[in-house]
Amino acid sequence: MKKVDHIGIAVRNLEEMLPYYTETLGCPLMKIEQVDSQKVRVAFIDAGNIKLELLEPIDETSPIAKFIEKRGEGIHHVAFGVDNIEQRMEELRSAGVQLLSDAPKPGAGGAMVAFMHPKSSGGVLYELCEKQ
Repeated sequence: MKKVDHIGIAVRNLEEMLPYYTETLGCPLMKIEQVDSQKVRVAFIDAGNIKLELLEPIDETSPIAKFIEKRGEGIHHVAFGVDNIEQRMEELRSAGVQLLSDAPKPGAGGAMVAFMHPKSSGGVLYELCEKQ
């Protein structure tokens, strides 16, 4: 793992939450985009030494919608930057880590992403993130 790339935070509504991050905390909004493969709208917040990724579901079948329904809004995942996501996925599988997909999927910011099952990582959802 190269570094922590970002922390994903599940929110019900981006427009309602953005002022807290941009005005109250004074963190700049970097961009907002829709990620159809994950059924979310994403806002990237520059929190200085790390990015925050606010995730709003755009469909009730979205994993983020299910997360919010079950656990409420809050920290969803921690993302590690990697150089070769396919290789890293294979290394993790060989080490006994369960992944949530067989192959990486398109993520926000043009990255390819894959998630480690929380059962394999002490209850924390970790994301592998390779920037293209």
